[in-house]
Amino acid sequence: MIPSQRSSLSSIKLLPGALASLVALAACSDHDSRGAPVVSADAGAAETLEAVALQRGLDPDEARAALETRVAPGAYDEFTMLTSGGHSGSIYLIGIPSLRILKEIPVYAPNSWQGWGQGSEEGQALFAEGTFAKDLHGLPTQSWGDLHHPQISLTNGDYDGDFVFATDKTAGRAAVVDLRDFKTKQIVKIPNTVSDHSGVLTDNSEYFVVTTFQPSPGGPGAYAPLEQYADKYRGAMTFLAFDREKGRFDMELSWQMELPPYWQDLSVLGRGDHDDVAFCNSMNTEMSTGRSAADAPPMEIGASLNEMDYLHVVLWHDAETLVDSDSPLVIEKNGIQVIPLDVARDKGLLYLVPQSKSPHGCDLSPGGEYVLTAGKLDPHVTAYSVDKIKQAIREKNFEKRDRYGIPVLSYDGCVAAHVELGLGPLHTVFDDKGNGYTSLFLDCAVAKFTLGPPYHTGDEAWKLVDKCTIHYNIGHLQTPGSNTVKPRGRYLAALNKWTVDRHPGSGPLHPQNLQLIDVSGPKMRVVNEAPIIGEPHNSQIIETDRIAAWRVYPPATDPMTMRRSEHATQQGEEGIERTADGVHVRMVAIRSHYKPDTIHVKQGDHVVIDITNAESAEDATHGFGLAGYNVTASIDPGAVQRIEFTAAEAGVYPFYCTEFCSALHMEMTGWLLVEPAAD
Repeated sequence: MIPSQRSSLSSIKLLPGALASLVALAACSDHDSRGAPVVSADAGAAETLEAVALQRGLDPDEARAALETRVAPGAYDEFTMLTSGGHSGSIYLIGIPSLRILKEIPVYAPNSWQGWGQGSEEGQALFAEGTFAKDLHGLPTQSWGDLHHPQISLTNGDYDGDFVFATDKTAGRAAVVDLRDFKTKQIVKIPNTVSDHSGVLTDNSEYFVVTTFQPSPGGPGAYAPLEQYADKYRGAMTFLAFDREKGRFDMELSWQMELPPYWQDLSVLGRGDHDDVAFCNSMNTEMSTGRSAADAPPMEIGASLNEMDYLHVVLWHDAETLVDSDSPLVIEKNGIQVIPLDVARDKGLLYLVPQSKSPHGCDLSPGGEYVLTAGKLDPHVTAYSVDKIKQAIREKNFEKRDRYGIPVLSYDGCVAAHVELGLGPLHTVFDDKGNGYTSLFLDCAVAKFTLGPPYHTGDEAWKLVDKCTIHYNIGHLQTPGSNTVKPRGRYLAALNKWTVDRHPGSGPLHPQNLQLIDVSGPKMRVVNEAPIIGEPHNSQIIETDRIAAWRVYPPATDPMTMRRSEHATQQGEEGIERTADGVHVRMVAIRSHYKPDTIHVKQGDHVVIDITNAESAEDATHGFGLAGYNVTASIDPGAVQRIEFTAAEAGVYPFYCTEFCSALHMEMTGWLLVEPAAD
């Protein structure tokens, strides 16, 4: 019996007495080189699930998990996880519970399979627009990114499946991906920054809020010696305004607030009655610059001397009002409105709260009642009450002010609870039953604990209830809908930093490891695992059927605008035209030929090729690979793609369809002939 699509497999169990059967079979079976039992086909029980499990070296729990996470051919995973690919520069789609890799979305790095940023207009223009460094030819020199923290767009605090946003830690950038076609539509260089880390959305995606990681003296090109770090360097919280209709950031409506030159890390935005507050944690409140002076300690030590770092509290609604008021206190700096640090202080827009040193996680309970943080060197997770934080601000319950005059709120006046969980706590996610789950990097485990009121009360509140061992050194973790107003629960994905011996040797650079944990019962159970490409930093998990992806483009669509392309070519209107600007080719691709399939140009000509994929059949993608000019493009059914280059080198250059599209795919080729320039 094949389970129906999206159905639960939890009711499928091994036959009664499975454990006894496995033990009995194991006693009389051979064993392979790893010691796993091997059952021969004539053992008399080859058709039973027990025998198959034994043959695969699975105990009953592992066999049950294999059945629970198996997704039958042609069926879909219930959930899709969008996870960062770290310094691969991509986002990956992972099916849950199968952990199948479904797709790679290239964002900050070229991708030859999809033609992203390699010769086609799509991608190259975005790289150029979103990169501050250029070479002598005006092309971007930054061809990689460190993609962190993908965020699915929200409506009324829940996933709507329309867009996903992502930051780039290496260069201080932000990107928009349209989930109708899973393609990157915009990359922006965030002004006045050289590095970012976290990005979070307001509950209706009006803003994508990005915090810096390493501060700078003013963004790209600005310089100040490290001796002036405290005075000249600043962090920033950037509110990137998002125009949902256009699917783009609107930089004219975006703004920033300067922050002290601590290392701002992860951030969250308040919710419900507290939607006017933003939070981000920080480290290196010591403002260590490493061994910049002869007697200075290395960064690792210098940035870990203080017993407490600071949770930042930003009253962002009040800050937005100040920006909108055209106040002279708000300055324009490199094309964006900026609230200077001293103005944020004097106007009561920024406060600090002590938190355990070297924190990483900064997470909001589903109803917005608590902000939870964890210092990597403290075995506790700390829950701050947002009500108490606001009360401390109103009552001016300050412990002190930092060196910039920013009020530091009373720690005891803001904390709701501490829960001791284990060693190396990092991030916290939530389920639909009022529980939190924290990754423990050093313990190699996930800890489950109860939240306080209104989720749990009395002795049941703030209580460690379970721990689950994983392999190895977990970083981020995620549950479906954790950062929304409606967590789904059921599964937890552990994004583990090390694999060690979990997979066959593939060279010294090991893959990282995903493990799937069933959290639906009182005890957590690891039910699946898989290696993953790149280094996943964070992820979000949405129901697969909530993503309204197009199966094909409407005919003649420009993928960058998602509207009809002005460069589309109808069948019968193909041709080549020489103009004062160069050579313009109007090309149609359809199984199994290009028309035209021979292009004559002269050395030095500027060549523009507009390719229309005239297919309407699902999955009928055509490619265009042109040797010698570093051009590759992937043109999906119904799409129009523009390719531009200068024919600088004479010669004969074949092009061909790089996507296997039909029985005569090998015949889908053509020629670019570049005639040598006259002497």
